[in-house]
Amino acid sequence: MLARRLAPAALVLATAAALAGCGSPAPAPATATPAAAPSTAAPAAAPALSITDPWVKTTKKGMTAAFGTLVNTTDAEITVVSASSPASPRIELHEVVDSGGKMVMRPKEGGFAVPAHGTHQLQPGGDHIMLMGVGQEVKPGAQIPFTLTLKDGGKLEFTAVGKDFAGGKEDYQPGMDKGKG
Repeated sequence: MLARRLAPAALVLATAAALAGCGSPAPAPATATPAAAPSTAAPAAAPALSITDPWVKTTKKGMTAAFGTLVNTTDAEITVVSASSPASPRIELHEVVDSGGKMVMRPKEGGFAVPAHGTHQLQPGGDHIMLMGVGQEVKPGAQIPFTLTLKDGGKLEFTAVGKDFAGGKEDYQPGMDKGKG
């Protein structure tokens, strides 16, 4: 008698579990492209480099910047040396530094170093990915693809979301990088 009562409940649970697998999964953080796929069905290793919460400041055209948090899961430092995106013909890795009491933007010599088992913040008023010559408007919610190139030749592909941002006195217009020496 007990077996008859449990069988319908087990059927309901099994059906619910099967239907749950049909839903769309939550988006995962962007990850570095692996050099080669393993030939066995071993558990997937954590990606060497990923980015969390990537976003791009909205703009009509001209200049803007991309931000997020780079995450290194390896035992060695990883350095990002360049970036590209179809949204911009020219992209530089930038930093904001104090130059004679004035905050200036300039290219980041050597790129962004992400420490072993650490993170590197890309944020307004600090390190960021600078997009120059943006020809089309970046609207809120826009999906902007990026590829970062690593010092070892590896790549990290991700999509950043367009986001309005008025804080930090960020302007990103021509002449803002006067600190270039």
